[in-house]
Amino acid sequence: MSFEIKNNVYWVGVIDWGLRKFHGEELSTNNGSSYNSYLIKDEKNVLIDTVYTPFAEEFINNLQKEISLEEIDCIVINHAEPDHSGALPYLIEKMPNAKIICSTNGMKSINGYYHLDKEMTVMKTGDTLNIGSRELVFVENQMIHWPDSMMCYLTKDNILFSNDAFGQHYANKAMYNSKADKCLIYSESLKYYANIVAPFSKKVAKKIEDVLAMNLTINYICPSHGIIWDENPTQIIDLYAKWANSYQENQVTIIYDTMYNSTRKMAEAIACGISEESPETKIQLLNTGTGDKSDIITEIFRSKMLIAGSPTVNNGISTSMAGLLEEIKGFALTGKKGSAFGSYGWNPLGVKSISNKLQEGGFELVGEGMKVNWNPDEKALSDCKEYGKMLAKSL
Repeated sequence: MSFEIKNNVYWVGVIDWGLRKFHGEELSTNNGSSYNSYLIKDEKNVLIDTVYTPFAEEFINNLQKEISLEEIDCIVINHAEPDHSGALPYLIEKMPNAKIICSTNGMKSINGYYHLDKEMTVMKTGDTLNIGSRELVFVENQMIHWPDSMMCYLTKDNILFSNDAFGQHYANKAMYNSKADKCLIYSESLKYYANIVAPFSKKVAKKIEDVLAMNLTINYICPSHGIIWDENPTQIIDLYAKWANSYQENQVTIIYDTMYNSTRKMAEAIACGISEESPETKIQLLNTGTGDKSDIITEIFRSKMLIAGSPTVNNGISTSMAGLLEEIKGFALTGKKGSAFGSYGWNPLGVKSISNKLQEGGFELVGEGMKVNWNPDEKALSDCKEYGKMLAKSL
């Protein structure tokens, strides 16, 4: 499958319909994804990015239906993670004279992955490549989300090849936001940002300022995963600007793990208290032991408060809760409040452990935490409900 986007610019990637995990087992991709590669035909023919290694043969076979490999002059690698560059060594075997274009850090990453004995052309922000009737303008995109990331812009056709920025894991044959499910596009774009881009929000905000200062006309945004933005394409830039600025909705997320349902009962009582005190506040109640970690992180990202609960386990907390809070710590979220709760048998250290991890993650603690010994009785559940009301008032 390939198709023309505009004026001899083609999508030549691969749709991975069955993808359900990404970055190893880290990120859930319940709607599949795509590995987007783009071909520009001009006096110089340019390939922008490739596809994930397992799809290299399929990709090259399809690419050859669009152009003879020896006619490709340059391969731009905007980012060297294997889901973008995986077919590169196979292409180089077949077209050794093609020039590889990348960032300074991209050269290090490519050599680190593939150990290619090949000279590469390094591009920095503002550098251009004349390909005939048009130029490619390069913009470094460091730490959005890797040190080697960059974007490039095609003049005259006003196409921004944005790499990992502005994408989503979403497989759809329509391939344009004007033709695909807009609700799914939004939810998958938010999930993508929350799980992959959010740790770098300060850099995102600055880079958006830099790109806007270039006064580029943008008719298409072509990311490395998911759909192409053709209808009001800069809407995703506006969303990134909003998401990068201590984003929160009127939502509270309660996460918990439980052994014998004591902590679950506490979570539900706290949720009841919040709902009674603040009925307009949306509440998400999620079990870290059985829930989808990527979806949980997305809900935390959307929330103004995170309330986390676990039974005390061996002087600590459950592994699912500990792992999630440790990961969240690296996201550097700002402007969010947090509180802890949990049941215990022999000691109440779990709540203290959660409180410490929330503070380490940048959450403003509310309350001293709610602890219940053994199985909560009606009095304990009533106290949990009151605790929820107190937390709602703090909002």
